[in-house]
Amino acid sequence: MHITLAPEEKEQALALLQRKIITKRTFLLRPGEVDRNIYFVNKGCLRMFNTDQNGNEHTICFYPENWWVCDIVSFFKEKPSMNSIQVLEDSEVYYFTLPRLEELFLKVPKFERFFRILTQNGFEMYQRRITSNLSRTAEQRYREFRKQYPGLEQRIAQKHIAGYVGITPVFLSMMRKNKNL
Repeated sequence: MHITLAPEEKEQALALLQRKIITKRTFLLRPGEVDRNIYFVNKGCLRMFNTDQNGNEHTICFYPENWWVCDIVSFFKEKPSMNSIQVLEDSEVYYFTLPRLEELFLKVPKFERFFRILTQNGFEMYQRRITSNLSRTAEQRYREFRKQYPGLEQRIAQKHIAGYVGITPVFLSMMRKNKNL
């Protein structure tokens, strides 16, 4: 996706990649921990969220199949995270540790370009999300969720979708009853 690899470059990347099967509700990261891995979701779905002082969870992003996930600041700067990463479905992920990713960058420099593009795309997505949260109605944010993550609402809990849209699960249920959405 973004780069073309020669067969030996693919082999070098796969040799550094690790695999993990994780069960639903597992936490891969909690606040205060340093994110030690960047994950590629091969099967399943994860989410990153922040919990406020009142205990309310605010979902930042969902990561279904073919998405990469990490707390980017915690991972690359090796700083404690303010966020959590939780598995929403039984999942299969592949991952790099930072030392292995740095090794990959040295062995196959094309991967620096690949991860730069991923970072740019992720930053664009976050900017759009912030703008949406500041300027759109709950109904518009819900429509954007459905467009961004087609089919995901049948797979994950309503409370997580509500936390992403920025509304209560009760209000989301009322919105879903509206046939125009």
